[in-house]
Amino acid sequence: MGKIIGKHLTVDMYGCSFDSLNNIEFIKTAMLTAVQDANMTLLDFCFYQFEPHGLTALALLAESHMSIHTYPELGYAALDVFTCGDHTRPDKAVATLKAFLKPEKTKITNIRRGDFGSENDMKPKVKVSMTPLRRVRSTGAKVLHFLSRAK
Repeated sequence: MGKIIGKHLTVDMYGCSFDSLNNIEFIKTAMLTAVQDANMTLLDFCFYQFEPHGLTALALLAESHMSIHTYPELGYAALDVFTCGDHTRPDKAVATLKAFLKPEKTKITNIRRGDFGSENDMKPKVKVSMTPLRRVRSTGAKVLHFLSRAK
């Protein structure tokens, strides 16, 4: 097993609000809070606002980088959190960003950068989580279906 150089989380967030994803001040606040919460060192922050909507933002870190690409019309955000060193908490950064963006569904892929171990180690580990809101919707649909059959 090789030495792991860094942790790289790729995050897909679905079901975010259009307004949150299209507001650069909101995204900047979310990202800078995530940097602080995760014990990262900010070197620079830059962004580009697209027309008619969407944005890309990058936090350049002493430990690597954090980026977000938003697609407000789809309610979708693509995030990257790549950090080197043991003092940072990329998982904490993702938790902070989730708290700000409130996605209905999140897919997190954990990539261990620089790990040249077995072939199995090279495959990304994927974790998917759904919010209770989605579960409530599907449970409600099942109850209605059951009640309609009971007649």
